[in-house]
Amino acid sequence: MPAPAPFLVPALFVLIWATGFVAARFVAPHAEAFTFVAIRVVAVALLLGGLALTLRSRWPRGRAGWLHAGFAGLLMQGIYVIGVFWSVQRGLPAGIAALVGSLQPLLTATLAGPVLGEPVSRRRWLGIGTGFSGALLVLAPKVGTSDPSGIPVPALAACLLAMMAMTGGTLWQKRHGAGADLLSNAAIQFVGAAVLAVPIALLFGTGGFDASTPLWLGLAWSVLVNSVGGILLLLLLIRRGAVAGVAALLFLVPPVSAVMAYALFGESLAPIQMGGMVIATLGVALASRG
Repeated sequence: MPAPAPFLVPALFVLIWATGFVAARFVAPHAEAFTFVAIRVVAVALLLGGLALTLRSRWPRGRAGWLHAGFAGLLMQGIYVIGVFWSVQRGLPAGIAALVGSLQPLLTATLAGPVLGEPVSRRRWLGIGTGFSGALLVLAPKVGTSDPSGIPVPALAACLLAMMAMTGGTLWQKRHGAGADLLSNAAIQFVGAAVLAVPIALLFGTGGFDASTPLWLGLAWSVLVNSVGGILLLLLLIRRGAVAGVAALLFLVPPVSAVMAYALFGESLAPIQMGGMVIATLGVALASRG
């Protein structure tokens, strides 16, 4: 009975992606961000590399293919993941981090013309403007306030930098790695991320890692479910011809993350912020059509 599959696979993908922001909040009290990310990306690189070898995936033949994939991974899996984990550890609510991350497709659409030569329609520009307006409604009420539930400016800036790094990595991958094997390419990307994350952890990290049960559970979830499981679901979605749908699915992540953060950590959003999230979601949905 294959009928439910077209719905179940995208729904599972959204849930897995959303838990990435919740996992960052979950492990924050137990591990220093730089140390945790370094361990995570090295573990994922080893797992995906072994899986790619086992399945005999096609690897890049020339040095350029390895360098392009590694640089994209440095941006997408290195700077992005470090920025998200550091910002959440510094007090940025998981729902807000997810919302900032969901703006990545909007910035990508903005840069698609000058970087990739892809035209951006008026409808897409309208969606971009609507999305950013909604984002401002979500972020503005608590930015820089003394309220303990406010949004710390350094944490917000780190998350925005992470989002921009993800955008740059996406554009780089689309321009230089469109024909690469997805599994082997993902393995190389995490190697590139490790090249960045490990030195940062050694130079600036505290080595904080309390080896508690919640931390091991969070690490296992981040490695096996968020990273490896997410990649496998992505491969399945692309095999079914749902590439365009994957981008739209990412816009469902902020509300799902917010609900999870509310249930697990008591994080809440004011009515104006929830309204802004709805407007942002509508905007990105409009921008992603077609």
